[in-house]
Amino acid sequence: MFKLSEIKELIELLDQTSVHELEIENEGARLCIRKNGVSEVVHVQPMQAAAAPGFVPAAVSVPAAQEATPAPQAAEAARSAAPAANLHTIVSPMVGTFYRSSSPEAQPYVNIGDKVGEKTTVCIIEAMKLMNELEAEVKGEIIDILVENGQMVEYGQPLFLVKPE
Repeated sequence: MFKLSEIKELIELLDQTSVHELEIENEGARLCIRKNGVSEVVHVQPMQAAAAPGFVPAAVSVPAAQEATPAPQAAEAARSAAPAANLHTIVSPMVGTFYRSSSPEAQPYVNIGDKVGEKTTVCIIEAMKLMNELEAEVKGEIIDILVENGQMVEYGQPLFLVKPE
């Protein structure tokens, strides 16, 4: 596992170079640091969850820049708007890239105004070259799509607003 001091040191070193992404594997843990505009996010994920009995892996996010990015503010606004309007928010179950369709040529799985069921696929989240289909898990109507096709999404980030039936 990586120590917080080691992660901070790597962020500082990366900040001083023209390198935009650094990926390290050590003792069953994977560390990926990426530069995105004014902020950097660090994710630590275990390579194998069953590597150590009784060990509970945790993801660590450490913002490297002092300025806040607009994405978390928009996500927070969407979270607070959903309960007020009795809307269900479909959130990302993982960090990855959001895709509205199975391929660039294919039609999007859902559009605003579409009716969905609990098992309706609404998007794909690509994580480490694996395509993960995300289901609506609620019956209703798509009210809003909160992210753009091809956009990086974080764990727990709101993706869709659904008006339940």
